[in-house]
Amino acid sequence: MTRLRSYGCLAIVALIISACPNYASAWHDETHVAILKAAGYDKWFNATGADMAKIKAGKKEAHNHYCNQARGTVVTPQTVLRQVDLYNKIDERGHLYGAIIASLRDYTADKRQGKYAQYHLAFSGHYVSDLSQPLHNTHYGSFNEEHHVAVDGIINDDILDNLDKIRIYPITITSKEELAWEIARIANLSLKLGYKMEADNRLMTKEEAYGQVSHSASLFKAILKFVGQ
Repeated sequence: MTRLRSYGCLAIVALIISACPNYASAWHDETHVAILKAAGYDKWFNATGADMAKIKAGKKEAHNHYCNQARGTVVTPQTVLRQVDLYNKIDERGHLYGAIIASLRDYTADKRQGKYAQYHLAFSGHYVSDLSQPLHNTHYGSFNEEHHVAVDGIINDDILDNLDKIRIYPITITSKEELAWEIARIANLSLKLGYKMEADNRLMTKEEAYGQVSHSASLFKAILKFVGQ
């Protein structure tokens, strides 16, 4: 009976998550892990922590994972910086871009105080991974809702066996402003692809997916260097 109750609870949680756009994940676990491994993060095993936190923290955490933008939107560094103070707040519009910087701010603050700060850095790495999932940047309409889970898993089953397909390219970050510029650049690439997929009524190809995660891995590698990791 206890086991049946447990299964029932899990089913209810799954139903709530699937029914609510704020709880939609971005990339599945192996994809998140692969991005952080490719970036050279030695705590890559913490890559999925931010998604796990959504189960208990709900909207407070979930709204850090997306920023759904209308077709034709151009994300600017100013867009990114305006979102920083929304971190961990309830905001249906989502504030993924600012969450990347805010979690790094918390990492730096805790490290300065001699605290164990790695969880903040892992959260930031997770958000950087979310940044390259196109449907976490586009409007959550019927196309997004219908195809979101499929896009999350497009390369999940084989990515850990194909880390060489994640192409790291050089990014230099020396300031928060430069980081905001890079976040905006990748957000705009993701937006463009997301709305192309919608216009064509199709999923990403695997080639496109590996291109997207390469943006995230390259950015997080630069972030690791920026924060002295």
